Amino acid sequence: MSVDKATVTKIASLARIRMSDGELERMAPELSQILDWVEQLGEVDTSGVEPMTAVIPNSLRLRDDVVDADPLTGGGRREDILANAPAAEHGFFGVPKVIE
Repeated sequence: MSVDKATVTKIASLARIRMSDGELERMAPELSQILDWVEQLGEVDTSGVEPMTAVIPNSLRLRDDVVDADPLTGGGRREDILANAPAAEHGFFGVPKVIE
């Protein structure tokens, strides 16, 4: 894919980046090379490769979700907590409408 100076100017404008004419001229071939490389990645056969979320295996260390584990911070204290709310509605904190 070939990127010209007008395309680089538009991209810079959308990104709100001020570039001189010399910088625009130098950036056009660089962006073309990047896009050519991305197109080249599309040619790689990945049919036998499983999708992954990270390069290294990782697992989360989770704790058991126990309600009432601590009598001070555990569950079952909805009324006590909502007593501090300026507006409580149906067992939840009432907040002002943001989107109209």
